[in-house]
Amino acid sequence: MLVRTLRHYVPVSRKRRVKRLFDVLLSSVLLLITLPVTVLTAILIILENPGPIFYRQRRIGECGRPFALLRFRDTFAGTDPERRTSETPVRFTRVGAVIHRLSIDELPQLLNILRGEMSFVGPRPERPAIANHISRRHAYYPERHAVKPGITGWAQMRHPSSSPLMDAKEKLQEDRYYTEHDSLGVDLLILGQTVRRVLFGKGAH
Repeated sequence: MLVRTLRHYVPVSRKRRVKRLFDVLLSSVLLLITLPVTVLTAILIILENPGPIFYRQRRIGECGRPFALLRFRDTFAGTDPERRTSETPVRFTRVGAVIHRLSIDELPQLLNILRGEMSFVGPRPERPAIANHISRRHAYYPERHAVKPGITGWAQMRHPSSSPLMDAKEKLQEDRYYTEHDSLGVDLLILGQTVRRVLFGKGAH
């Protein structure tokens, strides 16, 4: 039902095809460039704490379709990263602490992009429970699913430290602004600001 309801938000356009081509080309290049880091990270994760290499976290994507977001496992095997709370501190492995600090744990999301489940730039992919909670409070929430979720995005850059439920209305307005002005030029601007923040700690505020 949710997918059918959202279909009218997603027009097929030349702009969307150009963005998809950009995503495929860039993710393919980055997968090749980062292959040594990816292989080394996978080996170190297994050597330090045998178990799954990846987390597969259920998220809501374009048109409300669920997908499995991929991340390198950065905690001890058996830890459920979706159940972290302020009362339950994160127990990173030594390797996990390093890859988390350097954002290497997010490299597998390049596969999500290549598979067409995500884009480099778009709204934050949320857990189903959070998406349902916010959609009950904000009627326009489904509009953010008109585009693919992204590794980075306009709302993420303007609210980098907020939790999913904090400032939901304000972040939803940022997502609506992005979906209305979605273009390759805007994406390049956001990607540039993201690189600045990662390398130099400078945000887009």
